[in-house]
Amino acid sequence: MSEQTPPGELVVVTGMTGAGRSTAAKELEDLGFYVVDNLPPSLLRDVVRLVDESSGPGQPIAVVVDVRSGSFFQTLQANLAQGATGRHATLIFLDANDEVLVRRQEAVRRPHPLQGTGRLLDGLQRERKVLADLRSGADLVIDTSALNVHQLTRAIASSFGKADKVRLSVAVISFGFKYGIPIDADFVADMRFLPNPHWIPELRPHTGRDADVADYVMTRDGAEQFLDGYVPVLAGVAKGYLREGKRFMRVAIGCTGGKHRSVAMTEEITRRMCELGYDARAIHRDLGRE
Repeated sequence: MSEQTPPGELVVVTGMTGAGRSTAAKELEDLGFYVVDNLPPSLLRDVVRLVDESSGPGQPIAVVVDVRSGSFFQTLQANLAQGATGRHATLIFLDANDEVLVRRQEAVRRPHPLQGTGRLLDGLQRERKVLADLRSGADLVIDTSALNVHQLTRAIASSFGKADKVRLSVAVISFGFKYGIPIDADFVADMRFLPNPHWIPELRPHTGRDADVADYVMTRDGAEQFLDGYVPVLAGVAKGYLREGKRFMRVAIGCTGGKHRSVAMTEEITRRMCELGYDARAIHRDLGRE
């Protein structure tokens, strides 16, 4: 392999049926990836070799693997072992809650590949068991339950559409506990130990992105101490992620409704992580939902 041409990206897309694998693959193709759909994992190395020979080692590759691959599916992790393909491999797992997956499958009027003679939900539950270990080892888990096609496309583009892949990409996500914890979070922190601006009449209509609310949250007892302790923990883990070849980290910051405390803290954590050199961005999942 030429020293002048470093090996390109290898992205493996998998996840639950109906979670958006085809949408992710199409966006990766638009980003310049050579995309192979429904690839038996045992052929992964052969595909990399053929693409290297035909297009050069710098050509990024994306392969989509799903439960239809049957027994071959179990060989995926072995074929993704460090150095097995000569490329850095990133495993994306797309997920969504059962209610959303059932609705999507019913909309396209297609049975689930593991449904057999049972219900669609039975097939989904079997699939979750098959994919449980793979999900836990994924580099990037994307929950598409609340995402439309365009939002998922943007999520893929923001992760793989940049030439610079050295820095860790950190998504800091504010959320409301009453709407559920993000299932794709690597870390979850609870801001309900701080006084709630909701009970301050002049602050209630505003959000944690407004200066008056942010100032109120940050000056409460324990807020600064939390940040001074939590951000170094995140930074320490981030360094470990990079050493292990992981380039994505999702940090969820919650409060009751996802409007005041979690939003203010998410903004501040994002700012501090950026100052430390990480590619951090704030995402406010439930802002405006009330």
